[in-house]
Amino acid sequence: MLLQNKVALITGSGRGIGRAIAKLFAAEGAAVFLTARTETELSATANEITAGGGRTMFQVADLSLAKDCRTIAKSAEEKFGRVDILVNNAGHYGPVLPVEEYPLEEFEKVLAVHLRAAFLLSQLVLPGMYARNSGVILNVSSISAKAAFGWGSAYAAAKAGMIGLTRVNAAEAARKGVRVNAICPGPVTETIMSRELGAELAKKLNVSKEDQLAGFLETILQGRGQSADEIASAALFLCSDHASAITGQAINVDGGAVYF
Repeated sequence: MLLQNKVALITGSGRGIGRAIAKLFAAEGAAVFLTARTETELSATANEITAGGGRTMFQVADLSLAKDCRTIAKSAEEKFGRVDILVNNAGHYGPVLPVEEYPLEEFEKVLAVHLRAAFLLSQLVLPGMYARNSGVILNVSSISAKAAFGWGSAYAAAKAGMIGLTRVNAAEAARKGVRVNAICPGPVTETIMSRELGAELAKKLNVSKEDQLAGFLETILQGRGQSADEIASAALFLCSDHASAITGQAINVDGGAVYF
């Protein structure tokens, strides 16, 4: 098992990419601490993990709130004794609007749950990682951080900020035994966020949801979206010792949508 006896704190793990990462990490031997805003989704993920023999605990939190970030980090360490792996995945897209119409309070909410939460949780778990001279942080960014897509300024800014945070954190942590990387998924069409975004874009473009999705996927080399399990497999590699020489990177898992 690639993560035997490791402890992973995974945010946004009630559904979608976070859920897939949590299930795979647990199957690979990690104890996983789950957190998201919806208790029913967290409970369902936890039940699947325990049914497969995995170790898990969950706690509801809104990571756009600094106090909830502090609570979650403390709870994970109290439950499992430490945090070896932090996966910053929680987030939402926000309004689908042009810059000049984007409400400031919504912009700040999106940055808070993506970027500020990733910063604060990293800040909270790093001292323990440094003390053990071992640890991994993985930030789930997006190809929106690298490519130009309209009507998503807060999401793109937050995800780009996560890449900047990844690089600075990696530079500070590398000689202290901690690796920090980011992954940039393409469209994971099975997720609720992706479906809701596609529907809103289709409405704005005055096309059907099917035509909007097909047109976007046509721009990707593989001509398809990615699955949550494919993103989870990349996350597993980067959080395992197989990636021991990789830090400070923002790796695309996008079927060939962007090339840098």
